[in-house]
Amino acid sequence: MNKKAKILKVGDSMKYTGTTYRPPFEVNSLLLQVTAGCSHNKCTFCTMYKDVPFEVESMEQIEADLREARGRRKRIKKVFLENGDPFVLSADKLKQIAEKIEEIIPEVENISMFATIKNIINKTDDELKELRKLKINNLNVGIESGLEEAVEFMNKGYTVEVAKREFKRLENAGMDYSINIITGCGGSDKSRENAIKTAELVNELNPKIVFVGSIHADEGSKLEKLKATGKFNENTLRENIEEEKLFIEKLDERDIEFFGLHPSNAVRLHGNLSKDKETIIEKLDNALKEIPDEILDKVSKRGFEGTVEF
Repeated sequence: MNKKAKILKVGDSMKYTGTTYRPPFEVNSLLLQVTAGCSHNKCTFCTMYKDVPFEVESMEQIEADLREARGRRKRIKKVFLENGDPFVLSADKLKQIAEKIEEIIPEVENISMFATIKNIINKTDDELKELRKLKINNLNVGIESGLEEAVEFMNKGYTVEVAKREFKRLENAGMDYSINIITGCGGSDKSRENAIKTAELVNELNPKIVFVGSIHADEGSKLEKLKATGKFNENTLRENIEEEKLFIEKLDERDIEFFGLHPSNAVRLHGNLSKDKETIIEKLDNALKEIPDEILDKVSKRGFEGTVEF
């Protein structure tokens, strides 16, 4: 934290640094900044925190923000800690934050946040269990792919086997989590393999939510440069839809929420894999039939202008 930053008093606005991100399903959560930026900030595809240095917020600022929120909202059931990967904080720091939330907003039922596999590695099994008892749960974890070379190419900083191990540790600690998948991480030449390997990974785990987006070589990303030099062949819209369809086909029918409502996706998909899997696949089939070929077969910044319902 900038030492010259002003600590807020009740009546001021809560502190947020740069753009604040949250999963769509955290729409009703209190957004509480405990870090700025991302501690990794090296993913090949990402530009979210390019201009935001990683910083840890002070407990004084966090408490001031909590009291501000308490003064503005009568009832708060969920808190989402910001920003890129707050689970990087030590177990002791997260414990302090959870205890302060309990003190000021005791009705909170769940404290969630973005997390990376590397963040989980730095917690012991006992620390994970202790954090779960303090209402920290429903972590949002980006693995992006189950294809080893894609995970390496996207510079995630760990292997698929390590990711499996760490997800299992969350499960053993009683923590729910959502797993973030990005269609197209393997590029067009590895599209089918990426779908199959990613489904195999998910089938070995027990996520509460599978959250799916589509990769795009956004302006300013390292991926954009790799694409320009021919080192990454980005999926067309058709290939993204076909890859997502194959991925879903290979997923086991279980009580897992499939959340395909990321703005990078052309087709809006949402349902439970135990009962809606065939309906979801049918929507993708309809998209392949009804979206014009000249759109399906091109690559653009977002693959398709907007999202559609089928």
